Amino acid sequence: MTNEKPDPLQVLIVDDEAPARARLRQLLDDTNRDNKQLTISCCGEAADGLQALSEVDRLQPDLLLLDIRMPAMDGLEVARHLQQLDNPPAVIFTTAYDEFALEAFDANAVHYLVKPIRQQHLAEALKRVKASQSTPPLPAVIAAKSARSHFNINQHGNRYLVPVTDLLFLQAEQKYITLHTADKEWLIDESLVHIEQEFGNQFIRVHRNALARVEAISGIDKNSDGFSLLFHPTAKQLPISRRRIAAVRKALK
Repeated sequence: MTNEKPDPLQVLIVDDEAPARARLRQLLDDTNRDNKQLTISCCGEAADGLQALSEVDRLQPDLLLLDIRMPAMDGLEVARHLQQLDNPPAVIFTTAYDEFALEAFDANAVHYLVKPIRQQHLAEALKRVKASQSTPPLPAVIAAKSARSHFNINQHGNRYLVPVTDLLFLQAEQKYITLHTADKEWLIDESLVHIEQEFGNQFIRVHRNALARVEAISGIDKNSDGFSLLFHPTAKQLPISRRRIAAVRKALK
């Protein structure tokens, strides 16, 4: 009878600083060598949140060592998008100074490590992840800390990340919302009210079922049917309700 080693825990390292990624890779190697009960393999690295999501789709890791503060997309937003997966990988956040996040993590048993990371602390966090039956959800207080930079669209097994800065407007119909860009439309299953609350002044309500991104608006047109918003550089227009026209004009001043 042979004692087969369990499959290694596949870890994706995500940090925008190359020295930090190299240190984490070395710490994983050291932990793998010194802890017989842990079998770990670093399956890849990513330098920002967008690359991290791409690598998650490609590599299917078991765990992310995920930096919080990164350009393009931070670690908190990455975690939000991961939770839309049917079987999301576990996450251990790494952070240098985000006291707000640490307080919320402590209250919700979310795994995190404070930089500079020590091997003993990493090993303990890895053991907790392996012992966990499920990935803890990202606390709402953290998820709501900042607005997303991208909308995450899953279609036919593929992930599409739509930058918020590409959006012209959003329209709700029944349970779905259509995201309108200059050349595409995307369906999402979210609440227009929640999106309005998340993005604040970035969007303005122009109708009971529609929000427009303020920076995308090029002007207001009046015709026999009423008022419509114009968007540059596209011919798309969005009707404005008569109740909202004054608020829209004020927001565009």
